[in-house]
Amino acid sequence: MRILTALLACLLLILPCAAAGETVVTSFYPIYLIALNLFDGVEGIDVHNLAAPDFGCLHDYQLTVRDMKALSSADVFLINGADMEEFIEPALESLPELEQRIVDASPGVFLIEEDEEGETPYNPHIWLSVRNMQTMTANLAEGLAAMLPAHAEAIRANRDAYLERLRLLDAEITEQAIPLKGFAIVTFHEAFPYFADAYGIEIAAVMAHEPGDSLSAGELMELVKLERSLGNPPLFTEPQYSDSTAITVSQETGAPVYQLDPCVTGPANPPLDYYETVMRRNLTVLLEAFESAGQA
Repeated sequence: MRILTALLACLLLILPCAAAGETVVTSFYPIYLIALNLFDGVEGIDVHNLAAPDFGCLHDYQLTVRDMKALSSADVFLINGADMEEFIEPALESLPELEQRIVDASPGVFLIEEDEEGETPYNPHIWLSVRNMQTMTANLAEGLAAMLPAHAEAIRANRDAYLERLRLLDAEITEQAIPLKGFAIVTFHEAFPYFADAYGIEIAAVMAHEPGDSLSAGELMELVKLERSLGNPPLFTEPQYSDSTAITVSQETGAPVYQLDPCVTGPANPPLDYYETVMRRNLTVLLEAFESAGQA
């Protein structure tokens, strides 16, 4: 009985604190990284990421019961926008009040149109341009400041600090990527057009649009023919998905295989500069591929 009484007393102490806090839900990893920077040192905010940190892009993401519970209790829901979160419409059918709590990161960002095979009008991988990432950060900060006015000053201060780091990152990559202008690569997912456009790289072809696509022997040979027709440029896979197709094409053509990270997965408790680390690593990989191709 004494133990039960003590436990109840603890709960009474804890529950008011929990009720006083506010919950911010992010749709997936890149938005989670922005939110962590905006709330650095801010007390009373619980930042909850909807998709698991090892899930990857939200292609065909299906909401779970746990997700719906998290969204129903969210004070703010931060999204990438640009049609990345295709699950939003079904969610709003069950939670119409959620619409008033959504902050979209995408207004004002430069959008690249999808080709005729794309599922949405625009490529939604907007965060892979550091300049877009700055706009996204500013959009989310303003939305959060409006919805959580008690924390507006701290959010805006963190916004300014993060924007400065992103500005420096963009300037650094822009300078170091000068040799890469016109460098042609082939990717296996449509994640990198924004990075390529920002720094002058040419994506000669995207060999598969949906990660995990199962290809027939005939389709693989068509990819081999395409790679040869392009002069066997380097192939780039992503750590979140199988590289078996790229390896097969490489074995047939001799084209080297490298890996670029779209920053859609990472540690559950990442350092605040995780995005910057990933983007710098991607640049290093591209420079290594450029040098190995004898174009340095």
